Amino acid sequence: MGWWQVSADTLAGGRFVVSPLAEVTASLILLARAVPATPPERAFLDAHLPAFRARLAADPVDAALVVAGLGPRWVGSVFTQPPGGAGGATFAAEAARVRDMPRDAALADLLIDSGGHVPEFLRGHDLPRRALAILQWTWSRAVEPDWPRRRRVLEADIVARTASLAAGGWSAALGGLRGNMAWLGGGRLRINALDVPPRETAGASLFFVPVTTTAGWVSWAVPPPAPGPQRYAIHYPCSGVLAGLGAAPVPEPLAALLGPARARLLVLLGAPKSTTQLVALTGLALGSAGRHLKVLHEAGLLARARSGRSVLYYRTGAGDTLVAAQRQ
Repeated sequence: MGWWQVSADTLAGGRFVVSPLAEVTASLILLARAVPATPPERAFLDAHLPAFRARLAADPVDAALVVAGLGPRWVGSVFTQPPGGAGGATFAAEAARVRDMPRDAALADLLIDSGGHVPEFLRGHDLPRRALAILQWTWSRAVEPDWPRRRRVLEADIVARTASLAAGGWSAALGGLRGNMAWLGGGRLRINALDVPPRETAGASLFFVPVTTTAGWVSWAVPPPAPGPQRYAIHYPCSGVLAGLGAAPVPEPLAALLGPARARLLVLLGAPKSTTQLVALTGLALGSAGRHLKVLHEAGLLARARSGRSVLYYRTGAGDTLVAAQRQ
């Protein structure tokens, strides 16, 4: 069983952040393993898997690196690094940490991650730059065109987690974060079911990083920052409700009837959400979202209820009927 010893100070300084590199790594994991768990993942593979496989077939070194670095046991540090600050970094800035990894450190880490299963012919290559090229390809071909929508979904998840943190503490905020994750008592956080040595995180920076796929993994900076505290990250699947609805299409007749913004809000509110979450998901200004919600509420299509400090909106029966009718 893999677990981290998490001090109270480390946890108190923990931050939820959006990371473009993490989203690329999650998409790359999906492409490498090619096992979709949801309809959006199936659609993603249908769109990008043929080109990805053709790229690897043309370069045996990259193909071997993907197998060694993205196996079922662990995600190699050549493909994942924790964020470096409060979030908001570009993909290029985050990917530079992969590029700048020393070759010997990258190989040593990959040998550990893969259980020693790194082909001899792969060991003489510049693995960080090879990994960087694969990550850049995945970013430009598969993630960047959809990044604005993905970022809104990730931000909405962080809004929900932050609200849970304020209302119920870290135990509530981390509830359901990953399937194997659990508090064991005494500051021990179970990370996975693998038989690996525990890690002490006292004095480290800890990040919680959502991704829009069903992938989940952990990472730490390789090599450790010098000077500065070590960085750890827990990469977790964002709420399935948010991920699914973030990509849900708005029926054209519904948009014509209500207007695109109000139709979008009505589609998203099949499950309760706060105004702040809806702003993150849609990109609407807070005042604009509030005005549209008011109109939909007064028309009997939405109801609202208070939950802690937030007001949650959700569709009424009339709203459900209207959305369902437009999808038939």
